[in-house]
Amino acid sequence: MPQGAIINGKLDEVHPIDLRDPNEIQEFVPHSWYKYPDGVKGLHPWDGITDPDFDVSSAKGTSHNIEELDEGASYSWIKAPRWKGHAMEVGPLARYIVGYAQGHEYFTEQINMTLKTLDVPLEAIFSTLGRTATRALEAQWAADQQLYFFDKLITNIKNGDSATHGGEMWDPKDWPSEAKGVGFTEAPRGALAHWIVIKDTKIENYQCVVPTTWNGSPRDEAGNIGAFEASMMNTKVEVPEEPVEILRNVHSFDPCLACSTHLMTEEGEDITTVTTGPVGS
Repeated sequence: MPQGAIINGKLDEVHPIDLRDPNEIQEFVPHSWYKYPDGVKGLHPWDGITDPDFDVSSAKGTSHNIEELDEGASYSWIKAPRWKGHAMEVGPLARYIVGYAQGHEYFTEQINMTLKTLDVPLEAIFSTLGRTATRALEAQWAADQQLYFFDKLITNIKNGDSATHGGEMWDPKDWPSEAKGVGFTEAPRGALAHWIVIKDTKIENYQCVVPTTWNGSPRDEAGNIGAFEASMMNTKVEVPEEPVEILRNVHSFDPCLACSTHLMTEEGEDITTVTTGPVGS
């Protein structure tokens, strides 16, 4: 799929991304219910810390019944990931915009067809409409891709190739005692990456940044807002008591807050402990 970053809608420049570079990706927590040793300083996921610090003393109501949060304080269980200091949107719309900027033939044809059918300019795609449309367009693209790779799989099997993996680094004895790694993919909701640090053959740190972490992030230390909040700016609400426009905006991201937060009791107690070890034959 198309890769890269576009800043401020400038389609004439697609920036490369290095998920291993600590100068590119950091997570901030000044408006999240977590705390870092150095306060507002951002951390690369390899150095990430997940230390809950639930405090709603500045909010209206109680911790069990919050009536109104103080946006100047912490107001989210989601951290604020940033790419070179920029709040980014991920998902089908982001992928299609990057693909369009790179001249991706399939994506470009789909977008041009959609714009012509709806009789709207390209700028209209930077919206709830665009998010919803590209999710449908991507489903069509994915169906074509599935058929393409299924045909290749059947051809390989008919030719006698039934291997399922290469076998490299399969034996734990071949693994390094210390290592850092990152695995990433484009999930349906958007960019998904897992960072791991191994020390003395054991996992020392493991951090995930999932699509809704990017899109649903709160403000960072510089006051930059995430994609959810940005999508609601200047949105006209017809009936304040029934703000369906807000629901429509957020639903277009296909949010998954369960993936981007951590579960804990109201008292901050451990819920369960899982112990892993070697598995006998």
